Amino acid sequence: MAELSSNWKKLQAQLKAEAASKPSTKRKAEEQLQSSPRKKPFETTKTKASKPLIRKDKPPVRRMGGVQSSAAIEKPKQTPSPSLAIWAEDHGVSAEDLAEAGLEIGKYVAIDCEMVGVGPGGHESALARISIVDFHGRQVYDSYVKPKERVTNWRTAVSGISQKEMRFARDFDEVQKEVSDILQDRILIGHDIKHDLDALKLSHSLKNIRDTAKYPAFKKYGHGRKPALKILAKEILGIEIQSGPHSSTEDARATMLLFRKHKSGFDMDHVNRFAPKQPANAGTSRLKKKTKKKT
Repeated sequence: MAELSSNWKKLQAQLKAEAASKPSTKRKAEEQLQSSPRKKPFETTKTKASKPLIRKDKPPVRRMGGVQSSAAIEKPKQTPSPSLAIWAEDHGVSAEDLAEAGLEIGKYVAIDCEMVGVGPGGHESALARISIVDFHGRQVYDSYVKPKERVTNWRTAVSGISQKEMRFARDFDEVQKEVSDILQDRILIGHDIKHDLDALKLSHSLKNIRDTAKYPAFKKYGHGRKPALKILAKEILGIEIQSGPHSSTEDARATMLLFRKHKSGFDMDHVNRFAPKQPANAGTSRLKKKTKKKT
């Protein structure tokens, strides 16, 4: 046992001697690092910040409902939209008329209103939306309207209006003023127009109104009553409207199309109704004067 201990001590002494003669890897690495020339620290050079690339082909994203304006780079061309061009082609509107549609509102406008129910049971009507189109079917005005009375029946299935649309609605007085300005000195086309004017609390000269519900040539489609706009559109224009909730813009366009298609007849009916009439005894008085001169 004593011999094992002495041998163990000798082995430990030998290992220590070898360890002292050979530098450790860590120490060797440190020596190499110290002996090698020091590199200069990396110096960052100041460079001009590159400007972010701005793509000109896509406009900035805008939130829906926000009112923003930006300067136009170039004046937009007065060209009809594809949908309007197709609509015009299907309904016999010439390219010349369509090109002129972007110039001004023009002499003729058609309106249509959507109503909601107010009062007990919602039986009374109040204006909730109005649309106006010009002679070419181009929409020139469209607005939801805040009824002054409390709405008791939205009539959504027919009017297409619910409470959520009132977020975009404007005050009645504001809409009334704007519509009045548009209608001034223009010929107004409408279907049973009295109800629309009553809802707007506006009046219009009878000489400047063309009502498709009262046009004599359309009476046969009503079977003794005023013909419905939906029936006239289907029978005369060959188009379906009001298959679901009504659209005042669509109805105004259909009304204008009916007027355009029978414009000459409307003009003749207007002359017969409003042309100045001579007194019934005008011819006899002239005859008496002539006979007196002869005698």
